[in-house]
Amino acid sequence: MNLRDRIGYDAGTAKLEDALIEAATHGVHYINFNADIGANHLGLWSKDRVASVKEQAEKHDIHLCLHTLSAVNIAEISPVVSEAADRYLERNIDLAEQLNCYGLIVHAGYHFNSEIEARKDASLRRLEKAVEYAENKNQTLFLENLNLEPNDAEVHYLAHTIEETRFYLEAIDSKRFCWSFTVNHANLVPEGINGFLDYFGIDRIGEVRLADNLGDREIHMNPGEGNIDFESVFRRIEAAGYSKFYSLNFGSLDDRLAARESFSAYG
Repeated sequence: MNLRDRIGYDAGTAKLEDALIEAATHGVHYINFNADIGANHLGLWSKDRVASVKEQAEKHDIHLCLHTLSAVNIAEISPVVSEAADRYLERNIDLAEQLNCYGLIVHAGYHFNSEIEARKDASLRRLEKAVEYAENKNQTLFLENLNLEPNDAEVHYLAHTIEETRFYLEAIDSKRFCWSFTVNHANLVPEGINGFLDYFGIDRIGEVRLADNLGDREIHMNPGEGNIDFESVFRRIEAAGYSKFYSLNFGSLDDRLAARESFSAYG
């Protein structure tokens, strides 16, 4: 695939059948989707529906990636809820297997400025179990580096710095555990985009996620509205030999399609 064909977008909670039609209409070959609410809810997938969606995706050469919800705390330590978090990951992996997904985006959870180490350990153990489960289902988990929250915020995401991301990627040594490199999140921390790439390289990147911001807070701006140099990002990643997918996560469909055309020149 050329660079243009490897640039897709996150369709969110839009009904997957509709998202596939939309993608096919515009020659898009990669889409993320979420299965927490709405028409894609985990409980709404019959065998016939699964077969129909798989057929539609294969017909148009569209690769699917299931994006789990960052609001579900994978660092949960409380009884009952902890077991539910395990099951949440398993159910999403099951659906990804049924739909022959390219991968699943997962998160390391969050903490409340207390019990940080306990929550890190809990999320690591949970992700280790999820990776083992995914290995048996021929699925790959992509850990997303999440966004920095203000210092005085009560909640802070895990795996938003190089050090925290390293904690998980080094602890879980499996070809079924990769990295979802979210460029706009990297732009929020002192290490920056190039700092993440300097440290990790591209070998374990499963997908690259893109939006713009001003480096001061979590917001998904259209390219050119913030301060990210997308040409530099693309040229560095592509020059390093990256050959997998990019996901655009901003604005309207027209905004994403226009950006895809601009970004295609950076290969």
